[in-house]
Amino acid sequence: MHTMTHPDQALPTVYARARERLAGAGIPTPGVDAELLIGYVLGLSRGGVQARIITEAVLPLEDVLMIAEVVERRAAREPLQHITGRAPFRSLELAVGPGVFVPRPETEQVAQYAIDSLRAVASPEPIGVDLGTGSGAIALAMATEVPHARVIGVENSPVAFVWAKQNLRETGADNLRLVFIDLAEALPELDGIVDVVISNPPYIPQDAVPRDPEVRLYDPAHALYGGEDGLDVVRHVSTTARRLLRPGGTLILEHGELQAAAIGALLAADGWTAVGHHRDLLGRDRATTAIR
Repeated sequence: MHTMTHPDQALPTVYARARERLAGAGIPTPGVDAELLIGYVLGLSRGGVQARIITEAVLPLEDVLMIAEVVERRAAREPLQHITGRAPFRSLELAVGPGVFVPRPETEQVAQYAIDSLRAVASPEPIGVDLGTGSGAIALAMATEVPHARVIGVENSPVAFVWAKQNLRETGADNLRLVFIDLAEALPELDGIVDVVISNPPYIPQDAVPRDPEVRLYDPAHALYGGEDGLDVVRHVSTTARRLLRPGGTLILEHGELQAAAIGALLAADGWTAVGHHRDLLGRDRATTAIR
């Protein structure tokens, strides 16, 4: 018996429909997201999806239905990374989902400052600390890219800590240790001997609501808001980093684009030197570094 395949099962049609649906829902990159979602369902890279679109591959009906389902979830502004369960970060593929902050591309550049600083340390085993590690992204990047370093990731959200532990297991970096504790109490045994402290703390002021529904509805509030002026956690990071770092050690802080001046003033008041601000690829203030 000859079964007819429906024209709706041809990949170019499936892709065009997905792209149109996402564009209509206000997704900023509908084509990219459509390719990534189709790739997720079919087990293909974006390049693999593009190749099959060109050859007009025909899909089994169950794949078409599954693609339609994930596209609807994305159209409802569920983060792409929650749907696929993965987030790329530098050379890593991290497991993410509800309850943990999804790592951002701009943080990859901030992590570079920590990696460069660790590599520049003369000691055979430099020590790096990531305060508020979340999914473990920055700590894992430091540990895997500077394998002779000793890295400690600190996190106080039980849900995020589970994701960090899963990512450490998958990555298998045996020079990284994860510690579940509030940062104010963290790591007294390392007081005065750490070389690099990095943090991407929550820094959104309490009454500033993020524009993107993906952030507002899905990222944990715990990872977003930093009190009335957004700098509550930054103050704790400054205090803890001063306790942990050796003289001459480096602090790296990620922050919002309008916070460089306030953070610079806060760090200067706390006694940090060589305070410098760094822009992201879009020219927005994104990170501040300082020396103990």
